Amino acid sequence: MKAAWRFWSFIALIWLLSTGIDRIWWHHYASIPSWDQADYLNSALDHGRALGLLPGGQWQGWNALLDLSPKIPPLASLVNGTVMAVAGDAPEQAAWSLSFWHGLLLVAVAAWGLRLRGQGMALLAVVFVAMAPALLELRADYVLEMPLTAAVTLALWRLGCWWDPQRGGRWVQALFAAAACTAALLVKQSALLVLLPALLWASWCALCRTNRTRFQLLAGVGVFLFGVGPWLRHNWITTLGGTNRAVIESAAREGDPSLWTLENWLWYPRLLPAQLGPVLLIVGLSGCVLWLGIHCRSLGSSTQRAVSSDDPLAWRWLIVTLLAGWLFTSLSPNKGDRYITPLLPPLLLLLARGWWQWGLWAKRRWLKGSWLILPTTLLAGLLAILPSALSAQITRLSERHKGPVEAIVRAAGGADPNGLPTTIIVVPSTPDLNQHNVSYFGRRRGGRLVGRQLGSSAGDVEPVLQQAEWVVLAEGDQGSVRDTAARLDQAVRSSGVFVELRRFSRQSGGSYSLWARSSGAPRAASFAERFPSLAQGLAKGPQGLEPVFAAVSVEHMLDGHFSYRTEVREAAMRRLLDNPVDTDARWTLALLAVLANRPVEAATQFAVLEKRLPESPWPSVYRSGVILAGLNPWQASAVADRAQRKHPNDLLAGLGDLSGVLAGALWRLPAASGSIPKAVEQVEEALKPSSHEKGSS
Repeated sequence: MKAAWRFWSFIALIWLLSTGIDRIWWHHYASIPSWDQADYLNSALDHGRALGLLPGGQWQGWNALLDLSPKIPPLASLVNGTVMAVAGDAPEQAAWSLSFWHGLLLVAVAAWGLRLRGQGMALLAVVFVAMAPALLELRADYVLEMPLTAAVTLALWRLGCWWDPQRGGRWVQALFAAAACTAALLVKQSALLVLLPALLWASWCALCRTNRTRFQLLAGVGVFLFGVGPWLRHNWITTLGGTNRAVIESAAREGDPSLWTLENWLWYPRLLPAQLGPVLLIVGLSGCVLWLGIHCRSLGSSTQRAVSSDDPLAWRWLIVTLLAGWLFTSLSPNKGDRYITPLLPPLLLLLARGWWQWGLWAKRRWLKGSWLILPTTLLAGLLAILPSALSAQITRLSERHKGPVEAIVRAAGGADPNGLPTTIIVVPSTPDLNQHNVSYFGRRRGGRLVGRQLGSSAGDVEPVLQQAEWVVLAEGDQGSVRDTAARLDQAVRSSGVFVELRRFSRQSGGSYSLWARSSGAPRAASFAERFPSLAQGLAKGPQGLEPVFAAVSVEHMLDGHFSYRTEVREAAMRRLLDNPVDTDARWTLALLAVLANRPVEAATQFAVLEKRLPESPWPSVYRSGVILAGLNPWQASAVADRAQRKHPNDLLAGLGDLSGVLAGALWRLPAASGSIPKAVEQVEEALKPSSHEKGSS
């Protein structure tokens, strides 16, 4: 008991020291959050507000909470938003959440190391994890990889404990492992790249062992569905679309190597010297070779002193899952140095075992007493990793972003809980100024200012001139924007609609300028006034969708608060009170429900339109589609099939076959292989812009 208390006291001390270093960094050297960092900070703000913990928000129900995480699961943002409520919402205060996740990571590595070899090697592994350059960088960078790494490491350790043929198979282990795996997946979907092979292996072994482990597996699946199901059911379409853009489209855009090239398979191994330090890597790997040689020589021997303290089953689990995780991560087409970080802790555990083996070798030759192995190996490891850790931080210092984003937000009245809801159009997109960090600084302390980006299309010019209130432009480098942004920039400067209020100098040269709408500039009709006519266009079928998508996508940039929705809903409800059979009001309410991701409400409105417009197939098409979006393929199939008998249509046929297959009617696969492409072709043809529209764009 005393030894265990001393061990965990050392782990706590390592966390306190590393957290102290982190706090010094954040206090003196923190920079403006860039694109990803500001996006994740915004997500934490959103979830903290939705829980009623941060100023400017309140609890509005589960659906409102699930709306906030359409593409990335919410667990990290829920935790980070809660930490913000305690520590504050400034970037350096919000970074306390990274210290929380880092503490969880150290605990998981320490516990896993205890199981693998014992306290000495576990302590060495914890020091390596606390000092590794890649993981040190993640503690100074507000992204999801630190929460992901901590959650995946915890899940792999607990899953291995349950899998263990000798000491595993207990109910507590099964439920703990299921909860840990669920938590990892609720941090980020990419956890599957590491966890999927481990889950498949553990599940197969559970099925092949006893009825108890089979029931435990079933219970684990239930825990997973209970944890992930609500979020996935609410956001499965946007999650699939976001994953496709983040993985496949991003890989093509960034020129990542093909799966069938040697470069693809060496992509992550070549990063390891910089991520872990070359000396740590070389000594650790050579020590593993020495360990393997001793282990092979000792096989069949009655004395195995060199390996007697190791748990061979635990090591088998670690090595196999480490290699399988690398394989699956390499199979992902999108490459990035952060994507391999969930595998670094188990790799560092393996390298720590190699360093420990060199300590045993040194003990036999030079050291007097076993107690010298740990301090000597620790000192050697620290000296080996310290230069790489310092080099990584020095490099990070040179990459800091400093900019006037806070001053711009204040000049526009942001970060004021008593201010009006405000949207700033941000035309440039640079690390020190973009729509995400404008939103973050504009909503701190309960503020109601958000940033949105326009300029990616020539069609953005007119809406901005007609409706925008605030615009930020750049003099000099525009950042990662399309050439069409220059048209919007020039239009704002030369139209006379906006006046320049102030210029802000930039660290890299040039400036940013804040423009406000002139009080005498005319405005177009409000979007709330135009919305009902757009909704009525849905009655035309797929060709009515393109104007809706085009108008709504721009409006959601011009009005980041979606303030039109309340006015439109109230007007539609008044029309229904005056005339209960008013189909225009039903189309309006249906479209509002679709845009708000409320499939049940949308299906109700489309069901009424089915009765009001019996000669039109489109209410049935939309109803089947939104029911399927609500993850109810059985009802979606029934609606589409019934309507298809009345209104033969390629879209209805495709929806019926698709939802039928998803509902388990696999015999419909041959029909679906023909009907779904026809349905897609019909929609694509309807969404093609006319020749007039092509010319105007």
